[in-house]
Amino acid sequence: MSCSPFDLRDYFFGELAETERRQMDLHLRNCSGCHEDLDRLRITHSTMLALRDEEVPQRIGFVSDKVFEPSPVRRWWLSFWGSSGRLGFASAAMLSVALAGFTFYRPAGAAPPIAAAQVDTARIEAQVAERVGAAVEKAVADSESRQARKTAEMVAATERRFQEQRKADMDSVADELTYLKKQHGVMVLATNEYGGGR
Repeated sequence: MSCSPFDLRDYFFGELAETERRQMDLHLRNCSGCHEDLDRLRITHSTMLALRDEEVPQRIGFVSDKVFEPSPVRRWWLSFWGSSGRLGFASAAMLSVALAGFTFYRPAGAAPPIAAAQVDTARIEAQVAERVGAAVEKAVADSESRQARKTAEMVAATERRFQEQRKADMDSVADELTYLKKQHGVMVLATNEYGGGR
């Protein structure tokens, strides 16, 4: 690190005033560290001057350049999956092939007898009616119990509010009565005193 009173680069490039330059000359004669720093600065400067100038690139590579372009197969694949019309056509074609294959290669099974199917239908309808009736009865019972519980809670809350209001009214009447008794006592005393003075 330089211990010079001024910047060595300013000295090297001749940017110091005359008095400052003289002070630097004296300092460089006496300080070997600063003299070595100045020598390194000279070597770096000469090396930089020896390098040939290269032109700064005028253009940066873009994604649209041919280097970044996908292969023809990949472009076809992307355009196929990106087109809703082609994709819909392909889906419809695959579905048609699957339906045709299922139609022609389906194993033939025995048809159920018609009478057995009617008996099963009647039994199933009876079971469904029974289950629906039970479910409706249960739902009605649940609804009625909820309503009864809510009604009981509302009655209890109303009764509590009534009792609280009644107690507040009774306390108010008692306070009023106490006040009136005191007023009456004061009036009796005043009357006795006034009447007793005659």
